[in-house]
Amino acid sequence: MDVAALLEFRNRFNLPLTDEKVAGLSFYRPADGSAEMRYLKERRASLGGSLPARKVSAARLPVPPLIGYASFALEADGKEMSTTMALVRLFSALLRDKVLGPRIVPIVADEARTFGMAGLFSRIGIYSPFGQLYEPEDAGSLLSYKESRDGQLLEEGITEAGAISSWIAAATSYSVHGLPMLPFYIYYSMFGFQRVGDLIWAAADQRARGFLIGATAGRTTLGGEGLQHQDGSSQVMAAFDSNCRAYDPAFAGELAVIIDHGARQMLEIGNDVFYYLTVNERKLRATLLTGRSGGRRYPWIVSLQ
Repeated sequence: MDVAALLEFRNRFNLPLTDEKVAGLSFYRPADGSAEMRYLKERRASLGGSLPARKVSAARLPVPPLIGYASFALEADGKEMSTTMALVRLFSALLRDKVLGPRIVPIVADEARTFGMAGLFSRIGIYSPFGQLYEPEDAGSLLSYKESRDGQLLEEGITEAGAISSWIAAATSYSVHGLPMLPFYIYYSMFGFQRVGDLIWAAADQRARGFLIGATAGRTTLGGEGLQHQDGSSQVMAAFDSNCRAYDPAFAGELAVIIDHGARQMLEIGNDVFYYLTVNERKLRATLLTGRSGGRRYPWIVSLQ
């Protein structure tokens, strides 16, 4: 704004500034006892004072014992299972927990069936504020698409930015609303740090807590679709974020232990961290040998096929 515009602004809002003060870009401060200052101070007091502060009042949320929801992963002797399949089974089992289950927020952009999550459609429903307003194409199938006002699964459509924003909202609910949640956002790993990395950094700045799942990860997972799914860098990019814990588990048992550890770090201990896990579609067969240590039995991987 030039001086003429500033003078017009002064006149429009009746500011007690001389022409010289306007030309000199002087600030105007209302008197301490004025209505303007009283209003400003009242609003500032209602927001908690003049100094910024972050108050967390969320109660700790207990995580059920690992063996109770992950026995299939810890005792899967010789069974073939992709880490993507294991992941869906893990948080599907957690959804059954009466305390933690209602606080889990499964989020997907538009690849729910690709990741084997169709079974959740009828079980927990897809959230829609208006309910189901149409008949889906697969209405006659057992795993048909089901929207409801009380649905728990967030399927956001083809918008990775929208899905990660929903994840941020749930991942910061513990501080914003005093209500701890455990969101799982599952997506093609290429559409994570490479596409919405700025929003992931924003989540880190807000001290988000939750799981980001880069599915179909790796250089050879979806080679038939060209380079758009040839993820070879997301783990490297995740390592630059100081409050991101990044893992690339190879077996269901590893995945179960990491998720259990992460959930306890975030919900029981209250650490301001989030986890990035890459999972794959490839099935691995592990032959396990049970050993003893300190009176307890442990499975050890001895061969792979």
